[in-house]
Amino acid sequence: MKLKHYFFLVLFLFSINFYSQINLSQKASISVVTCGPGSELYTAFGHSAFRVYDPVNKVDKIYNYGTFNFNAPNFYLNFAKGKLTYQLSTTRFGYFLQVYRYENRWVKTQELDLNHEEVQATFNFLENNAKPENRDYQYDFFYDNCSTKIEDVIKIILQDKVTFNNNHITSNKSHRDLIADYTKNQKWGKFGIDLALGSVIDKEASKDDYKFLPDYIFYAFENATIKNDSETKPLVKNTITILKAQKLNTFKPLTYLTTPFFTILFISLIIAFLTYKNFKTKKRSKWLDFIVFFITGIIGVAVLLLWFTTDHTATYKNLNFLWAFAPNLIVAFYLLKAQLPKWTLYYFLFLIILIFFMIVVWILKIQVFNSALLTLLIVLVVRYLFLIKTSKTLA
Repeated sequence: MKLKHYFFLVLFLFSINFYSQINLSQKASISVVTCGPGSELYTAFGHSAFRVYDPVNKVDKIYNYGTFNFNAPNFYLNFAKGKLTYQLSTTRFGYFLQVYRYENRWVKTQELDLNHEEVQATFNFLENNAKPENRDYQYDFFYDNCSTKIEDVIKIILQDKVTFNNNHITSNKSHRDLIADYTKNQKWGKFGIDLALGSVIDKEASKDDYKFLPDYIFYAFENATIKNDSETKPLVKNTITILKAQKLNTFKPLTYLTTPFFTILFISLIIAFLTYKNFKTKKRSKWLDFIVFFITGIIGVAVLLLWFTTDHTATYKNLNFLWAFAPNLIVAFYLLKAQLPKWTLYYFLFLIILIFFMIVVWILKIQVFNSALLTLLIVLVVRYLFLIKTSKTLA
């Protein structure tokens, strides 16, 4: 190894050791950092982190629980299986801000009203948690993420000194409702979420459950109190907007035509037109039936795999399988035959029953499906009725 490499290695190790042993000054502070949503789906919900600032010791660090390592062994396989390993990473606050300035996202800090011992204890906890042997944790989008970690850490350090109340939350929303609040401009992302996540996210969320979203952690801290000696005071001493998002003209003419609703409506109209044409000519488009059954079968298999073979807590009890029926994948090949087997008549009838059951589930809000599916459900019923009527007579 070259001499300069040794130098940088020693310097790096020294810097780690410096931070791990440093005693913060009386001017040091701990802040909760909340970042606004971005334009991409993975940034649509915002972000939360800690900031440790000490002007005397020239410490200005971000502690970020929202990072992961793409190079970890079997990363993509583990991601698909729901075994998401995230980690606490650190960086300079200035570098952190550069990213959010580039992405045009607002950043706010809430300086916590802690005494020196509490500031030092928080710093020590974060430094220890950021060590390679301690930094990894099993991520869960709703219950263990960059946002929920913020309150968890403060509760661990301050214990019964701190009180979080949820009086500021007056709505009664499900997890799906909360996701919808942040994906209004992410139509395809919202469609994918509604397709992949099950009925477990349609139950009414508790007030604590709201805190998987950084905005709600922000307000939780704004309304939290801390007790020192006999005095009870607000936990947040000072709230500052560090970055403001610039208003951009994002309007794009006719973009609604590429949304899931209009895309699926267009596909549904094609299926309806071909079905009407088949009915008038008394011929069946075998290729159309194959495509419809093959695609719905593939989607159904994906839904069941997410439900039964992964550790994703939000993909359980996904009733999208009622319209995207996995056995369709096999039946699709029978529909390439000129003469349909007799049992297919009962199979088509069963598919119609499943869709009507799905509508009942939707009305009762046992699971709320994406509204873009409505026209597709109608045309599927129409196509299945056509197949029932003609399965014995058409070639």
